[in-house]
Amino acid sequence: MKILKYIAVGVSSLALLVSCNEGIDPINPASPGSDTEAPTATINNPGPGDIVMVEDGAALAVDLVAEDDIELESVTVFVDGIEYLKVTEFKDYRRYAPIGGLMVEGVETGGHTMKLTAIDKTGKSTTSEEVQFTVVVIGSFEPAYGEIFYMSFDNLYLEYASVTVPTIIGTPGFGPGKFQQAYAGATDAYLEYPLETLANAEFSATFWYNVNSTPDRSGILTVSPADGSNNLRTSGFRLFREGSATEQILKLNVGIGEGEAWFDGGAAATIKPDEVEWVHIAITIAATEASLYFDGVVVSTGELTAPMSWASCENLSIGSGMPNFTGWSHMSDLSLIDELRIYDRALTQEEIQGMLDE
Repeated sequence: MKILKYIAVGVSSLALLVSCNEGIDPINPASPGSDTEAPTATINNPGPGDIVMVEDGAALAVDLVAEDDIELESVTVFVDGIEYLKVTEFKDYRRYAPIGGLMVEGVETGGHTMKLTAIDKTGKSTTSEEVQFTVVVIGSFEPAYGEIFYMSFDNLYLEYASVTVPTIIGTPGFGPGKFQQAYAGATDAYLEYPLETLANAEFSATFWYNVNSTPDRSGILTVSPADGSNNLRTSGFRLFREGSATEQILKLNVGIGEGEAWFDGGAAATIKPDEVEWVHIAITIAATEASLYFDGVVVSTGELTAPMSWASCENLSIGSGMPNFTGWSHMSDLSLIDELRIYDRALTQEEIQGMLDE
């Protein structure tokens, strides 16, 4: 009886299989056709000019895709002009698009380029547009001189210590810097950064400066309270320039609560644009004195009868006297500014000169 039962089950299963296959066409191989189209190669992300934040030690995820109408032969990824990866085996022979993105290891903070080349089985090749972007590795900032604020201006307006972007007013740009790129001022343009971490008992700032004497006066680094007159000078500080097309004098004004202190170096603090390009500028403000340096040399110094006051000051303006120091027409600076660093102490002359030796 058991044998008969098993035979009956087998026959029933066979009948069911035959009935299920009725009406279905048999599978026949089809020719893929002629390979007439070149492959496509696209980088979707990062996009041109993007600033990409990457955790320290993490990889950069790149969204890319290469496709062909028949079959891919190879896909090559280039990072900074060097072959990073070449793929010749594909799960989908017509398409390469890694799920979650291609993870690019070891990309450091700074500007980078990337492109993608796809080749099909008949040798037709397509290379994507080269994408230029900037990577910022979060947590990797190490102060070079003990600074608490650093902007390199290498094609991005980024403060590296806090990994924040200042408020951008107008349309400033970038130009050839002392090192790589520099901030390039424009009419009615400047950067604004909150003073939350910068308003300390002592203060210093250093940067490289390539003066543009048009207009004949402007603010460079300014911190001023807003009182409606746009010329209140009893708190904050103002580093500015004024002069002519052939000579520009840099001056420093420091607010000390009940009054102000002036540091005007005259001829010693004069830049002649026709004779010099880049000058290293430093200002140091301690509790009892302040100084202005050109290339590590003191061009103006003096005592403060009281420490600098930060009363009613909220923001640092970079590249302008605007918005709160315009009473004498010290508006936007069209000059180049590079490697801006700010410190929570008064630098010594030896420290400043050490920056020039590296």
